[in-house]
Amino acid sequence: MEIRSVDHIEVFAGDADRSARELRDCFGFALAGRGGPDTGLRGCESVLLRQRDITLLLTSPTDARHRAAEFVRAHGDGVAVVGIGVDDARDAFAEAVERGAVPVSPPETSGPAGARVTFASVIGFGDVEHRFVSRDRPEAPFAPVVDEIGCGRSGGGLLRSVDHFAVCVPADAVEETVHRYREAFGLIETSCGRTVPGRRVVRSASGEVTFTIAGPVRGADSPGADSPGAFVESHGGAGIQHVAFLTEDIAAAVRTGMERGTRFVPAPPGYYDALTARLGPIGVPVDDLRGLGILADRDASGVLLQVSSRSVHPRGTLFYELIDRRGARVHA
Repeated sequence: MEIRSVDHIEVFAGDADRSARELRDCFGFALAGRGGPDTGLRGCESVLLRQRDITLLLTSPTDARHRAAEFVRAHGDGVAVVGIGVDDARDAFAEAVERGAVPVSPPETSGPAGARVTFASVIGFGDVEHRFVSRDRPEAPFAPVVDEIGCGRSGGGLLRSVDHFAVCVPADAVEETVHRYREAFGLIETSCGRTVPGRRVVRSASGEVTFTIAGPVRGADSPGADSPGAFVESHGGAGIQHVAFLTEDIAAAVRTGMERGTRFVPAPPGYYDALTARLGPIGVPVDDLRGLGILADRDASGVLLQVSSRSVHPRGTLFYELIDRRGARVHA
């Protein structure tokens, strides 16, 4: 199958409106639409957000039997669906199932001629679905069950696209998860994550869809809330720990986020004192990074700048990361 893009991300939340407000206020997403019983959704309500090439759907249950209700009860708010853009969702679904993926929802096409969309879902890992999506036109409406208000994919904003998804699984599930991505979805394992114990990276041939997969490592798993072991325990099993958004100007994105009330995780004590000795010149004044709490890394291709937001969820699980790639391919 030809995996082209991250079409969308669906977050199941106890309160979709509140979660949408947080993303709008803190990260600059724009309201793009709503869905509910009056638009054809059953047992749930959804809010559609967009920023450039990023589409987020926030869904909360109105019926205790809806899958979103089960997910939130088990895990709290979290990424439940990764929408994967493909040329033909029917073919991709059939191929993935033939290769061993567990089917969730068979292919279904909706919408008028010229703006049709086909969805088909399989299990990726844990309780997270991968929804294959194909569209007559990339700029077509998200789906007929969402009433859009005209905010297209080409709108402005400091965040450009999804850089990667960070997946945390139990220690004994890392190899199995990597194998499933390679066999069922045709992703390619890269060496970009091998610098961190217990971390593996798989990526589509297009380079547009990337998952970092990590599990607890005895003696190496940090005690912080962002460690794989702590996430798996708090989340109640495997899940997506964070979504990393790509930006061309991380300093501007962090400053804007701070002005909006976003709380970012500070750098470790003494981090910047040793940065130049560890990495050499990185093309950005260290004091600029220090003032914003931005971390840096490098590989043979260039420099990576990144910062993580603090989780706003009661379990301290899902958070968001900002990434500025200046040639680097590494996942630090």
